[in-house]
Amino acid sequence: MSKSDRIEITDLHLRAIIGINPDERRNLQDVLINIVLYVDSHLAAKSDDISDSANYRTITKEIIKLVESSKFYLIEKLASEIATICLKSQQVETVSVNVQKPTALRFAKSVGITIERSKTQS
Repeated sequence: MSKSDRIEITDLHLRAIIGINPDERRNLQDVLINIVLYVDSHLAAKSDDISDSANYRTITKEIIKLVESSKFYLIEKLASEIATICLKSQQVETVSVNVQKPTALRFAKSVGITIERSKTQS
């Protein structure tokens, strides 16, 4: 599969309980999520049928549900769980997930992690 076909979900702003400090365990914090779904879009482009493509609306709804109900300590764990959701879609072979925590450091705009996962990884 070529990694040239990408579906991009950009700047998904959500709120979650995430972090290791006591106040982070009590208060919702902003998280900013960017996702790239690597797909082969040739069939969907021919058929114009959503069943031949990764349904980004369905994927995003599941991610929102996860994030809003989560209580993870680390952004690494949150990013990994988001990747798992994305890879459940039959059409997604590889995913890149970037999770940013804008309020993590006092003098920084944001702290984040970017992970890449694929179905071929064990």
